[in-house]
Amino acid sequence: MKPFSEASERNRAPILEVLKRIFRQSSRVLEIGSGTGQHAAYFASELPHLAWQASDVAENLPGIAHWVQGAIELDVMGRWPAGPFDAVFTANTCHIMSWPQVEAMFAGVARLRPRVFAVYGPFHYGGNPTSESNARFDAMLRARDPASGVRDFEAVVRLAQQQRLMLEEDNAMPANNRLLVFRHD
Repeated sequence: MKPFSEASERNRAPILEVLKRIFRQSSRVLEIGSGTGQHAAYFASELPHLAWQASDVAENLPGIAHWVQGAIELDVMGRWPAGPFDAVFTANTCHIMSWPQVEAMFAGVARLRPRVFAVYGPFHYGGNPTSESNARFDAMLRARDPASGVRDFEAVVRLAQQQRLMLEEDNAMPANNRLLVFRHD
């Protein structure tokens, strides 16, 4: 059965507008946590100058194959692809992963040394949710898995800085999401 995410359909156009600009000088993108594969299929077709490499944990690869071919296994706590990748994109992963997995993702991205790292999803600012819907979403995530939850923007930026990834942009997106853009210092 082909996986489908309504949220992926809704958010793809606003994300694409930012990716067109920030990936303009890129040629090879690693997508971490491709989920259903919808973003990989859409962005690869809309950004034909890019070689878009989808990746996810092993159990998600069969579903991704309904959307794109050639997705690779990537568990952020394990072995990473060698690359080279000059850009990395991830959507809706930081709040699903445990904090140690988020740390491992940023460390792995830093080892790849891409020009740009784009992170999409909800974030709290100053320890507070940006909306009532984000507060409910965070509570639902933590009830399902106490290691997950909407991450604090400031903690993510500090983590990135520890990996020499500097915040360049914080883009507001629909549905109380953000698209953070990091570059190597």
